[in-house]
Amino acid sequence: MESAAARSGESVLVVPEGERLVVLAADGGAAVTACAEYAVALEAARTREQAGAGDEDELVVGVSAPAGPIAAAAAYKQAEQALSVARRRGRVYVEHEQLASGSVLPLLADDAVRAFADGLLRPLYEHDATGRGDLAASLRAWLSRHGQWDAAAADLGVHRHTLRYRMRRVEEILGRSLDDPDVRMELWLALKTASAE
Repeated sequence: MESAAARSGESVLVVPEGERLVVLAADGGAAVTACAEYAVALEAARTREQAGAGDEDELVVGVSAPAGPIAAAAAYKQAEQALSVARRRGRVYVEHEQLASGSVLPLLADDAVRAFADGLLRPLYEHDATGRGDLAASLRAWLSRHGQWDAAAADLGVHRHTLRYRMRRVEEILGRSLDDPDVRMELWLALKTASAE
């Protein structure tokens, strides 16, 4: 990065921070481009070799969104977030803008999120395994229809009263109220995580 910056006449600031380097460079400049190209080549080599993805000595880069000097602290936090995601995903290079655009669903691939989803939904899956109803599918249908009883019941091919009974059973088994929007959000994300596996 430093030699690419020097060749193009750019200034870069490299600050050692423990085992990491914090680099301040011009957005879209030669130093950032050289770093990105090296990371892409390294990731391609890792993919070909199928080894070293978890090696601690390997290069991992987190890049903030472009920021001026006044926003350096915010840019540092963004770079740390991108670095954390890169490490969790076994990636070489992640830009913060990739995290802020698109869908939150790719972030659900994290092992901790999967463990949370498995723990949250396990009682429903255990109930369904006994053949006493399909609570997980009923919950998914009800949540996907924003709690509209008739539409969700039609999707499932059951009477709305059957669906109401199933949702009461979900609340009893989980010990949580479906009237709470936070509970509904957590359950929806858990179901999305489970379906992504």
